[in-house]
Amino acid sequence: MKHKKTRMTKNIFSYNVNGIRAAIKKDLIEWIKIAEPDVLCIQETKAQPEQIDNSVFEELGYSCYWYSAQKKGYSGVGIITKEKPDHVEYGMNIEKYDYEGRFIRADFGDISVISVYHPSGSNADRQAFKMQWLKDFRNYIKELKKTRQKLIISGDFNICRLWIDIHNPEKQQKTSGFLPEERDWFQQFVDDGFIDSFRLFNEEPHNYSWWSYRAGARPRNKGWRIDYNMLSENIKANVINAKIHPAAMQSDHCPVSVEIKVTS
Repeated sequence: MKHKKTRMTKNIFSYNVNGIRAAIKKDLIEWIKIAEPDVLCIQETKAQPEQIDNSVFEELGYSCYWYSAQKKGYSGVGIITKEKPDHVEYGMNIEKYDYEGRFIRADFGDISVISVYHPSGSNADRQAFKMQWLKDFRNYIKELKKTRQKLIISGDFNICRLWIDIHNPEKQQKTSGFLPEERDWFQQFVDDGFIDSFRLFNEEPHNYSWWSYRAGARPRNKGWRIDYNMLSENIKANVINAKIHPAAMQSDHCPVSVEIKVTS
């Protein structure tokens, strides 16, 4: 007797928590209980693995995987997941980036989920570092696609992709995160075969995932959309929905999610 294939969905969330220990104190666990992500990609843990209380996630049925920066209290990414992955890849095997804990990948069958934290251009040196990272990251992903063809790249890209992804775009074009060369890179990344999942369902402006703590930016919704779930085109037919969740208040970012249909 042939076993019938069962179809189910998987909800994948990405959340820059701006310090996981601080976010836990701001009811991150309660938010997880309500949102029920199947996979949660986390950025900016700002913690070493031994500083994170895995038990609070494990009690909800999650397995935890962390990749931290060498510098304490800085950067760091992680993936928590209800389904244990077949394999976890820590870092990109590029020392200057792995030193900052910016990349972790979990493989589930033929689909790989990546949690990534792109650098910000906080000054001229870091902007140069960011542009080099973007070039190297694009090349890394091109190479990865040769063996892992179905990719979900979730994280804080620190770039507003489109004119509608930032408030007051006319005045922001010389600001890191909305520079023409950064947006050009993002378009090239899309042209490589990646889909901005949120924009499959929503083409409206004023949908943001990050707000400055200054000048009441969040209540006034003067934000930036810099957090994404980017999917390789071969997953497009599986996408059911994609959302931004601005009601989550554990960080200056909010979570973004994509729901996909998976076959087992």
